[in-house]
Amino acid sequence: MRKTVIYIATSLDGYIAKPNDDLSFLKLVEKEGEDYGYAEFISEIDTFIIGRKTYDWVANNIGTSHYDNGDRDVIVVSRTARSDNGKTRFYNGDITELISTLKHEEGKNIYCDGGAEVIHELLKNDLVDELTISVVPILLGAGTRLFKDNRPEQMLEHVETKAFDTGLVQLKYKRKR
Repeated sequence: MRKTVIYIATSLDGYIAKPNDDLSFLKLVEKEGEDYGYAEFISEIDTFIIGRKTYDWVANNIGTSHYDNGDRDVIVVSRTARSDNGKTRFYNGDITELISTLKHEEGKNIYCDGGAEVIHELLKNDLVDELTISVVPILLGAGTRLFKDNRPEQMLEHVETKAFDTGLVQLKYKRKR
């Protein structure tokens, strides 16, 4: 069965963005030739799930080709209906039903690329199988928190920890069931 996975960077104090959706702190760990395992990770993915705000930010700042390379399905979770665009479709239904349907289809893993609201819904409904969290060595003090309150406790099993010379530490866990 396919897995739902999260692969995300956060500050040491748990923020995935500074105020105003500012991701500039990620530049602190940019290094030529270092992708922190992203290429290997993404080779096991054929479906992206992202929140509408994250999708819009990527579209405005990076370009939607970041997701849509023709081989992957992109599902944008939104409160409002929008027209689908190629392999990108907009979904405003129940996220539990969406994940259940996707997990029972043939394919590779399902990657939730954010944002915090979608990640919270997945965790709240116990839909995450693996988390890879890259911790950037900075204390931001404010912004968008990775983990919101009011979700059930979930036990995780440590899979791997990697430290990089940029100071980034990558933690990988799987859901203990």
